[in-house]
Amino acid sequence: MTIQRTSAQEDHTSSKNNSQNSKSGRWLWFWVGMSGIAMVSATAGALLAVSLTSTPLMQASLSAQEAAVFDSDRISGQGLRFSQLTRPVNILVMGMSVLPPDTQNAPAETKNLRYLPQVNSFDGLADVMLLIKFDPEKKKLVMLSVPRDTRTEIEGYGIKKINSANTHGGPALTAKTVSNLLDGVGIDRYIRINVLGVGKLIDALGGVTVYVPKDMKYQDDSQHLYINLKAGKQHLNGDQALQMLRFRHDENGDIGRIQRQQMVMRALMDQSLNPTTLAQLPKVLDVVKEHIDTNLTVEELLALIGYGARTNRSNMQMLMVPGRFSEKSEFDASYWLPNRDRIAAMMAENFDVNAPHEQRSTDPGSLRIAIQDSTGGDRSKMRPLIRSLEKAGYRNVYVSKSWGEPLEVTHIVAQQGDGNSAESIRNSLGFGEVRVESTGNLGSDVTIQLGKDWLQQIPPVEVSPQR
Repeated sequence: MTIQRTSAQEDHTSSKNNSQNSKSGRWLWFWVGMSGIAMVSATAGALLAVSLTSTPLMQASLSAQEAAVFDSDRISGQGLRFSQLTRPVNILVMGMSVLPPDTQNAPAETKNLRYLPQVNSFDGLADVMLLIKFDPEKKKLVMLSVPRDTRTEIEGYGIKKINSANTHGGPALTAKTVSNLLDGVGIDRYIRINVLGVGKLIDALGGVTVYVPKDMKYQDDSQHLYINLKAGKQHLNGDQALQMLRFRHDENGDIGRIQRQQMVMRALMDQSLNPTTLAQLPKVLDVVKEHIDTNLTVEELLALIGYGARTNRSNMQMLMVPGRFSEKSEFDASYWLPNRDRIAAMMAENFDVNAPHEQRSTDPGSLRIAIQDSTGGDRSKMRPLIRSLEKAGYRNVYVSKSWGEPLEVTHIVAQQGDGNSAESIRNSLGFGEVRVESTGNLGSDVTIQLGKDWLQQIPPVEVSPQR
């Protein structure tokens, strides 16, 4: 099947003029709906359910063939249940980069600025890709990061980096490409948000408090990209958070950037998904609506936000497509090479794709376990911990680069998404908390990031008995 290219540039002007009045009304009802959920009675909520529109919040037009890539079945309830998810849903989120013409052809009145403004564009590279599963049946929320440099086949265009799929065929071709990469996982809806929209979103939420893991300094005049952050825990505004999200000029390149994105996302969720912030969402979304293109309807968006607010933080998981960096001798460009076997295991466990009836347990001896210290302690004090793990059957244990953020509680990070193995390690140790995310050592299956609670476990200095 040939995918017809979605052209936001061709469709944007006419569709914007034709839908301006309907959009205004749509967002007015959305404002009323969001405020009502937080502040009014069930009777008013019933009226809201009737008033909301089912028109998707789209700025680009999809052909019938492109629209068919996505599941058209309802994902939210009706009547009083309009803000509740009725089934598991997979949402593809794309963060759009800014194309060179966007900055080169900026309006004349902006030429005297230190930088040129980023123009709203959905036709460029999708430099951030997340597949998010909202699962009301398992009460989980799973976010899977797809590295922008992932080497994969784009139907009709050959082997390329996955972030270029949007330039060839818009959200539909991107969704097909992501699905093919991830063992045929179904994708229900998409969201595209540009860089400027992310910054405005974070500003509208009041900024974000996060630990910056290292000094970050970089300047690229051609992209009008200026990064200058100091290490340490701090409150970042939208521009500063974007600097942290976009920095990738270290030994881990784009993969390190994904790890920092997960840190910012977790911090945003921890501070934003609460009743106080939810009451402000109409104002927040009004600020960013021009920077978003999605085939979600208002009701569906309400249902997703409501589900996220009710989900326990321990049931929020952040994964990354497993793989490795390409060697310089392999290709003429730098790629992230996906590991098909590990993708299959990850998709089966976390997205129910081709899942076996019984999940097989992982042999402890085959697990790669990295230890990262955040306490600044002596590495020699880790020897009893390593011996304890080896005694429990974990034979591939090594000490990795220290974790910069001081932790009160040890994090046992399921780097490859194997939460069961991480939980088994926690049970063996008797301390720490399991986190299913990809912020640990890249070469590990499980990373133990030691916190202050570990110091309480260190035995007294061992003295060899005299013979």
